[in-house]
Amino acid sequence: MIYFYMCLCELVFICWSYMFVKTYQLCTYKPNEFLNCVLSLNFSFGDKNRLNFTKRLLRFLLIYLLVSFALFFIIFYFIKNFWLILFDIVLILLFEPIILIVSHYIDYPIETLIKIFYIKKASGKLRKKKIIKIGITGSYGKTSTKNILKSILEGKYNVLATPKNYNTEMGLCKTILEMLGDQEIFIAEMGARHKGDIKILADMVQPQYGVITTIGSQHLETFKTLKNIEDTKYELCENETRTIVFNGDSPSTLRLYERFQGEKYLCNVENSFAYAKNEKMNKEGCSFDLVLNKKTYHVCTKLFGKININNIVTSTALAKVLGMEDEDILSAIEKLEPIKHRLEVIENENCTIIDDAYNSNVVGAKEALEVLKCFDGEKIVVTPGFVELGSEQSKANFDLGCQIADVANHIIIMNDINKNEILSGAISHSFPRENIHFADCRRKQKEFLQLFVKKGSVVLFENDLPDNYQ
Repeated sequence: MIYFYMCLCELVFICWSYMFVKTYQLCTYKPNEFLNCVLSLNFSFGDKNRLNFTKRLLRFLLIYLLVSFALFFIIFYFIKNFWLILFDIVLILLFEPIILIVSHYIDYPIETLIKIFYIKKASGKLRKKKIIKIGITGSYGKTSTKNILKSILEGKYNVLATPKNYNTEMGLCKTILEMLGDQEIFIAEMGARHKGDIKILADMVQPQYGVITTIGSQHLETFKTLKNIEDTKYELCENETRTIVFNGDSPSTLRLYERFQGEKYLCNVENSFAYAKNEKMNKEGCSFDLVLNKKTYHVCTKLFGKININNIVTSTALAKVLGMEDEDILSAIEKLEPIKHRLEVIENENCTIIDDAYNSNVVGAKEALEVLKCFDGEKIVVTPGFVELGSEQSKANFDLGCQIADVANHIIIMNDINKNEILSGAISHSFPRENIHFADCRRKQKEFLQLFVKKGSVVLFENDLPDNYQ
């Protein structure tokens, strides 16, 4: 009978632990971030991001369940008083986050050894290949630049790029170990949330070429200062990277350009190596004059927004440095297809959808609203606002409300954390209060859209957040 009660308690523990484990995984297994979510009661109740049962999570769950089972074993075998047993069981459930943290630190040495093993294995495989390696980092536009660069280079080379947003150590390891074959070029997107993150990735890949995209306040919550963000992105320059292309459309990137003493190319600044002028945008895409190494070409693309023009120019500059002919570069630009969830325009029989769900930053949102202006009809913006901007978050969301008010007819706000700031910003620009709506779940969002969307409407989905922010 005692084993039955132990198993029953363990079952209750497992059910109760779901939201904690899910939150822990969404916090990328970082105990400090997990504890912040617990203390602020930001748990992951929703079903948008289900638990991803990776090998790492399964290893952690094994330790987690063994620790909890050991606690129940001690209670049932050494405590005889019923009420004391009941009290201890309730105590275990209440302090489950602490048990999770303890399990994390038991598991930590195992995960560290596994990570070291895979990094060495991937690095070894990469070093054995005679391959051009390119590292891309920055605050905004990394994934888009990577995809655009890959598409352009494929006109001449066999190219492998990290898929989706694989930009961590294990994401790069997975790409190298599972996908690297006889390619001639490897493009590695490199993301960071803390100082030293880019150095780890650069040491692992050892790229000969680099791209630094726009730098801004993304992840300011973890970096604390813009200077820390700049120094972290500059870690790509401190590696073996010989040649770097800088997207000069931000002051921070320009500072890094001045700081770097190796072979370098500046883009998106007038009279630089590559830049665009006479940009025009309509609901079909963009056109502009591309100035590349002092030669001017007129270019049309299906991609939308000034930010994508800058990403195209940056990619074009590196393609030129790598030896591609101008004609091949121009041909590739015209064939570029919109990138999923990044200013992707989708037409259907009822409305037009602008899917910008992956551009979770101030620059991208402003650009998306400029694209929205190009379309006629009732305009609806669905957004949760911005997170992880530290002290700048309130102002950024207030400004977002102001910008949306100047374009949209309806606003659907999907995040409790930012709703007051977005609301205040919109109202400050005389936006009708009755046209601002709050949806705390996908079902409610869908209900609002069914009310407002009619033939000819345009819906912008701007940014998407993990469950622990909703």
